[in-house]
Amino acid sequence: MVKKADVAGRIIAGALELAAEGLWRRASLSDIAGRAGVTLAQLQETFPGKTAIIEAFLDRIDHEVLGGTGIDTSSEPRDRLFDVLMRRFDALAPYKTVLPSLLSGAACNPCAALVLGPRFLKSMAWMLEAAGISSAGLKGLARVKGLAFVYMNTARVWLKDDSEDASKTMAALDKGLKRAERLAGLCNRLGPGQAPEESPA
Repeated sequence: MVKKADVAGRIIAGALELAAEGLWRRASLSDIAGRAGVTLAQLQETFPGKTAIIEAFLDRIDHEVLGGTGIDTSSEPRDRLFDVLMRRFDALAPYKTVLPSLLSGAACNPCAALVLGPRFLKSMAWMLEAAGISSAGLKGLARVKGLAFVYMNTARVWLKDDSEDASKTMAALDKGLKRAERLAGLCNRLGPGQAPEESPA
């Protein structure tokens, strides 16, 4: 009997293949099941729809980033956040040609956009936590939204970055983080003796 985790992996792989071929937007659930080599019943049992497949893909990327090296408390918060986000771009690198198809498909589907918007912010909250920066409370929410803005602007550069060392991406990310830190205190964190932040909303 095929394990559910294996079925999920095959479905995600099949979906990414369709996206790589530019077929994601018009791909049906039957198309995805056929490409993955599973039945519609197996797909329905694993994922309720196409958007859930993308969410599972994002979960996989988050897990890979969070499983990286631990927090270096001796470095500055901005440097830690820089390292975390570059690890995320590294994790996404094998799917670089696939992402535009996935993103355009989501942009053309209002329901998918409503789901994936908050899901993306959830990823950004985890990236902050991976860097040792709180995402809790109202201040945390502001940091999450600020980081999302920085990340999306950097991602546009990353998608077109053909340099071997990702120098254009690193320059854009460094500039974005410095600007966000200056304007909104994105990379600030609680230090000894400071009052705790607001309770999560």
